[in-house]
Amino acid sequence: MHEDVLTNQTIVRFEDGKLIEKKDHYVTEFPLTIMVNGEEFATVICSPNHMEELTLGFLASEGAILRSDDLKSIQIDDSKGFAHVELTKSLGERFEYSTKRMIASCCGKSREFYFQNDAAVAKTSMSNIELNPQQVLNMMTRIQSASEVFKQTGGLHNAAISDGDTFFEHRQDIGRHNALDKLYGYCIERHIPVRNKVLIFSGRISSEILIKAAKIGVGVILSKSAPTTLAITLAQDLNITAIGFIRDGNFNIYSHPERIKIAET
Repeated sequence: MHEDVLTNQTIVRFEDGKLIEKKDHYVTEFPLTIMVNGEEFATVICSPNHMEELTLGFLASEGAILRSDDLKSIQIDDSKGFAHVELTKSLGERFEYSTKRMIASCCGKSREFYFQNDAAVAKTSMSNIELNPQQVLNMMTRIQSASEVFKQTGGLHNAAISDGDTFFEHRQDIGRHNALDKLYGYCIERHIPVRNKVLIFSGRISSEILIKAAKIGVGVILSKSAPTTLAITLAQDLNITAIGFIRDGNFNIYSHPERIKIAET
């Protein structure tokens, strides 16, 4: 499996009034073309690790895989940049529009692709999870501690999924959607229920990230940054607790605060 997330190269840096040569790290962009039943479904620009998880999570979040028995096989050919997926069913006419579309790592130019299936795949959360404030703070601390590649390059989005206690899985990618899809794929492969889990995200909670959380099916999303107004509206409608500005022992709850409990003294 291709795992070269970082590239090392000699650069010229201006420092202290001089031009000097030095080694630098920066993130690798990798185009992964997803073939479904022999047909091109999409090309995802990603970080080249956990690509089977990415493929599985992406197809599930787009509604191409609705149940685990829809999947027959996944084979990653990282030397050529292909993911070959065989399903036990035909995709049908609903997915004809997706042929030969590129999903950009920055997500901005991919809105047309994502939004066509959002209404059919995004779910109103049925999560019963309850968290105390210290669990919220601990999860944000843990994702920041895990983000070693980001500290070296500043070029990756970080995401994690947790139950607030012992379970914690972390992924990084140049694409913010990709990081979440890798986590979703991880849970699907291992048959880990996601309903009472929490997504922890390094960036702001945009409407697209909120919809991705709804597609995965979690009830809580955390961020050290702020949500957008549309994200808050969607979180209210989809029964998702959105928490932002988790910094210095404090945070803001923007929707469904009933899931955060403070012990009575």
